Amino acid sequence: MTENFTNLVDMTRVFKLKDVADYQEQSVVSREVIRKPNGTMTVFAFDKDEGLSEHTASFDAVVYILEGEAEIRIDGIPYVVKEGEMLIMPANKPHALRAITRYKMLLMMIK
Repeated sequence: MTENFTNLVDMTRVFKLKDVADYQEQSVVSREVIRKPNGTMTVFAFDKDEGLSEHTASFDAVVYILEGEAEIRIDGIPYVVKEGEMLIMPANKPHALRAITRYKMLLMMIK
């Protein structure tokens, strides 16, 4: 069961990242862990075959796969990223994400 992470910035405690967001059928679920002026950390849970369409960001983004397997396209090049692996999505490069299996990831946006 997902805990309430609405104000985690003000809390000091130990928790498991993959417990922050639960899977939902045919959905992408996201829960922000921390928001600061210089960046954010968000946990996502993707059901199989769900994804995020191609888009760009004006700053670098780091994806760390907590469980499962994803295909991440950066500038048209596909990368398969699995549990325990990470990938950096450079600023201003188009990227898209798709769940090969159900997967959870930590997204760190760095301004």
